[in-house]
This record gives sequence, C-alpha cells and structure tokens, in this order.
Amino acid sequence: MTPLAEPLLAWFDRHGRHDLPWQHPRSAYRVWLSEIMLQQTRVETVIDYFQRFVTQLPTLADLARADEDEVLALWSGLGYYRRARFLHRAALQCMREHDGELPRDFDALAALPGIGRSTAGAILAQAHGLRFPILDGNVKRVLTRLHGIHGHPGQRVVEKQLWTLAEQHTPHERLADYTQAIMDLGATLCTRNRPRCNDCPLQSRCVAHAEDLTDALPTPKPSRAIPTRQTFMLLLRDHEQRVLLQRRGPEGVWSGLWSLPEAENETDAQQKAKRLAEVGDAQTLTAFIHVFSHYRLEIRPLLFEAATATRRIADNDDLRWCDPAQIQTLGLPAPVRKLLNDTWESDA
Repeated sequence: MTPLAEPLLAWFDRHGRHDLPWQHPRSAYRVWLSEIMLQQTRVETVIDYFQRFVTQLPTLADLARADEDEVLALWSGLGYYRRARFLHRAALQCMREHDGELPRDFDALAALPGIGRSTAGAILAQAHGLRFPILDGNVKRVLTRLHGIHGHPGQRVVEKQLWTLAEQHTPHERLADYTQAIMDLGATLCTRNRPRCNDCPLQSRCVAHAEDLTDALPTPKPSRAIPTRQTFMLLLRDHEQRVLLQRRGPEGVWSGLWSLPEAENETDAQQKAKRLAEVGDAQTLTAFIHVFSHYRLEIRPLLFEAATATRRIADNDDLRWCDPAQIQTLGLPAPVRKLLNDTWESDA
C-alpha cells in the first residue's frame, strides 16, 4: 500500500460514495459510459442521464445497434455532444474488432474513439481491478495541491509531472476503490472553491494547505476575453403545430444534431424562411444567451407561421417537419429543445 493510498482508502471506507448507479453492477460498459458522461460534468447531473441511458441501451451491443439519433436524443442536455458520437463509434468498433466487448488491453482500449489514457485507466481499474493510474480534473487538483505544483495542469510539462505522481501513488491492491476514492476526494473535499481541508485525510502532508496556497493551486489557465456571436434561429411552424428542423453539418458546434435553420441577420432570415415555406412576417421572440466554453452565443428566435409548408419541402435527411412527440426522439441542443418546448407551452 502506498503512503497516500492507505489514509485515502480508510477515509473512503467511511465517507466515500458507494451507491453510484454505475457501481452496481460495475461492468466495463457501465464504467465506460459513466466515465464519458462525467467528463466536464458533475456527478449530480450525470446520474439521471446515466440511468435513462442504460435503461434504453443496457449493453454495448444495444448501443452499437442504436442509430445516432437515438444516442444523441438520450444525451440531449448533457452537452459536449462529441462524447456521445465517439461513444457510439467506439461501440461499433468493439463489435467489429473486439467480439462485442471493451478490450482489456490498455493500448487497444485507449485507441477507441473518445477514450484517452485516463479514461482507459479508470475503466480497467474499476471494472477489472487492474493497476493503471488515472488523471482526471479532480485528481489533477488533488495532486497539484498535495505536492505544491505550480503551472497550469494543462501544460505538457506539468501534466507529465502529474502522471508520474499518479503512477507512484497508485497501490497494487483495491484498485477499483482507490480510483473511486481519489476522484471522490477531489469532488467532495478538495474542491475548486472552499476546499474542506479540515476533513481531508491528506491534510498533514499537503503542501498547499501548509503554505496557504489552496486558493492559488491549481494555477488557473490564462484568461482571455470570451467573444459574443449572434445568430437568428428560424422557428417555422405549420398549421399542425409541427416545426421545421434542420440537421447540422459534420463540423462546428452541435455537429450532427437536429436544430432550427439559422441566418446571420433578420433580412436573410426572412428570405430563407420564404424559400422553405409560404410564410408571413416574422414574430420576434425573446432573445437569450447560451454560453459555450470559448464563446457566448446570442440566439434571436423568429417565429414564422407557415401556411402551406409541405408544398415547399418534404422530409429528408437534412430537413424534417416534427411535432412535439417526434422531437423527443431526436438529438437536439438543449437551448433549442427548451425554446421549442417553451413555445408549445405558451400556445397550449
């Protein structure tokens, strides 16, 4: 047992999280799904999504058989939709190349879409009890403070140092518990703001605590101004209360998801709406802001009542008329889904 693992596991036995849904049963598929969902997302948010996902797609084979729209619909609201597409692609690859299972070989596992070094290590440690370190955001914060490491953890030289420490601290037994324990410590005690140092089992050996550096470590990423972009979303609605959805292209934000047609300005929006359907003047709905990691998007919705919409276009791979029930089966960006639901509810 390593010097860090012993007190950490003793704390975990008393205070760790032992009732998370992916722990019962703790299969490779369920651990993998939880690890992908937990990337940049809190446990409290993930639990409901995880339970709904495994109810609908309980096995890797079920995931591989599903079409992408079904996967994205189950993911809708979690954000970072590339994670869902990579999950689906990895399942298909496992069916083709690994007899329908996630490989137990580290290199083969880490080579799958969306699975990097830390995620592969977490899967192998938690599902199979194999000795591989992990280095997610919580673990980076714990190790950075514990050892007093300066420099943003995303820098290559800092990350390399953290991987060395993660390897040194990983024990040779109780791998599943240790992996969960160090993630729990970062998520519940060694938090970004207001860490609960007095409850931490590692307080006596923590450099950041001894030198009053918990607010300074980890070193934050150099800040930069976040630009604001603007888009006009066209909400075309026909006499059956269906709306026109358009599938986004393979590149850019929300790639591959169903969304609303967009335009750069109000004039272009009016012209585009008339090309799609017979419409009158637009009704301006309340604008709102959606924040991405690297920019803010100001969404200005315009509602068009389409008189004879279906004479202009028919459903195809990129354009589709949908009623409220049909929209629930498609992958839509969370702000678009909320906009549509709010619009329907206001008319009810």
